[in-house]
Amino acid sequence: MPDAAGQGRQKHQSPDLPQLRLDELLDELQQRLDAARTSQNRMHSLLAAVLSVGRELDLEQVLRRIIEAAVALTDAAYGALGVVGDQQRISKFLTVGVPEELIQKIGPCPSGHGILGELIRNPEPLRLTDLTKHPASYGFPAHHPPMRSFLGVPIRVRNEVFGNLYLTEKHGGAQFDADDEAVLTTLSVAAGVAIDNARLYHESRRREKWLEASGEITRTLLSGASAEAVLSLIAQHALQVAQADSACVLLPTSDRSELCVTVAEGLEARKLTGRTVPINDSLAGVAARTGEPTVTADIRTDERGHAFPELKEPHGPTVAVPLFSAQEQAPGALRLARLADRPEFDATEVKLLSSFAAQAALALELARHRAEAEQLTLLQERDRIARDLHDLAIQRLFATGMTLQSAGRLIERPEAADRVVRAVDDLDETIKIIRSTIFALRSTGGRTDEKGLRHQMIQTVEAAVPALGFLPSLTMDGRLDTDVPAEIADHVLAVTAEALSNAARHAVARRVDVALTVADEVTLTVTDDGVGIGATPHTGGLTNMRSRAEQLGGTLTVGPPPESGTGTRISWQVPLPSD
Repeated sequence: MPDAAGQGRQKHQSPDLPQLRLDELLDELQQRLDAARTSQNRMHSLLAAVLSVGRELDLEQVLRRIIEAAVALTDAAYGALGVVGDQQRISKFLTVGVPEELIQKIGPCPSGHGILGELIRNPEPLRLTDLTKHPASYGFPAHHPPMRSFLGVPIRVRNEVFGNLYLTEKHGGAQFDADDEAVLTTLSVAAGVAIDNARLYHESRRREKWLEASGEITRTLLSGASAEAVLSLIAQHALQVAQADSACVLLPTSDRSELCVTVAEGLEARKLTGRTVPINDSLAGVAARTGEPTVTADIRTDERGHAFPELKEPHGPTVAVPLFSAQEQAPGALRLARLADRPEFDATEVKLLSSFAAQAALALELARHRAEAEQLTLLQERDRIARDLHDLAIQRLFATGMTLQSAGRLIERPEAADRVVRAVDDLDETIKIIRSTIFALRSTGGRTDEKGLRHQMIQTVEAAVPALGFLPSLTMDGRLDTDVPAEIADHVLAVTAEALSNAARHAVARRVDVALTVADEVTLTVTDDGVGIGATPHTGGLTNMRSRAEQLGGTLTVGPPPESGTGTRISWQVPLPSD
């Protein structure tokens, strides 16, 4: 019996051990279920974050969403994204978790030294328990919040590192673990795709705007608008498409030693218009001379740059692209600038601006051809008028003069005969005036009308009106603007001014006649009806006139007019140089 009782107690106590194991198994299963549920929730959150990031097309918003998603997925207090620019430096730095006013107190954004630069130099995930103990740690600037735990991963776009994602200070004093690193790495892959999509969208929108601008510029070119209007339109569109703050078209000065701002758009455009920069010591000059686009991150510190110090808000990033002419020379440049501390111009923007510059050069070329065509039309019209004057007006006047001369012999009354003779003389003078006009119309020399001797003679005679009190008569005959060299022309103008000045001061004349004839020699005659010169020795102005004539191998004759015997006639003659 005792044995049977003992066996019964043993049978009663044996199930306790399996029950304990079952409880442990249930607890372990519950933990695994909780972990699975947590992982599931985290995966759902990661998926939602990926969808949220991929939904945006604006690059700035995409970057902001990436940081916010990373902070939420890893339960971090602070997050940042640094875009890697040229020279392996951070060109853009966005943060989450740090108040804006604190950011202002901290100062300039980091450029890529210390721990942040560690990921730039070695683009692999980096997880630290205490970032302040890392050998690359530089410490924090004043007002910076304390940070210890750290997790960073690179963001790649098409196998190129676009930037790095940084997280610090996990809530509750916990450390970032392998799961955080895996989640953040997965998010970085999705972020790379989203960034690429946003950049492609931005690029397509920018090209669309460029095509619209190009179409408008082409229509304006074909409409016959002035070169200045087209250049202004090009500068406006370049300003918008490149998101610049200032756009200038610079063309060379007459001596080609400087470039002058012909057209300016954007901030302080009026202050920039008319400014000049040296062609050998400026960013625009380098582009014009080399024929290649020239870019700088900060024109204030670039040795090739030429900043405009008088601007209220200084320029920083600047690009200059050449304006090519038909002769494959760069006569000028299109220069765009952004305010200091703004992003520099990228390669795509420079390429688009080069296209704008090509259109600007086309505008200048079309304007030149249009001006040449208009000049040709004008010359053809002037030639037609000159031909008509010669073939019709002069021939009729000459025939009328011959008829009057023939009729004069038949007139018995002397008074009537004298009148006919004077009429014939007047016709001869009229014919000379018309011939002088014909020569003026057919003048096609290198000098323009405004700089030609004929035009300057008119200005010189008109300038004497205030001193004389009346307008002298002026007749010009011959090819003044084509046959008279510049040196002789200068002497002619000086002698004319001196002779008119003498007539105003000494002659007390009521009439002054100026005649300039160009044939084998240049003959200038100034005749007045004043008191005459008498036997007064030639001094002052007359001596200067004679000296000018002798210097050119000519002569000066001074005396009374042979027709009237009263007044003074100055005849200044110099030979034309032989070919």
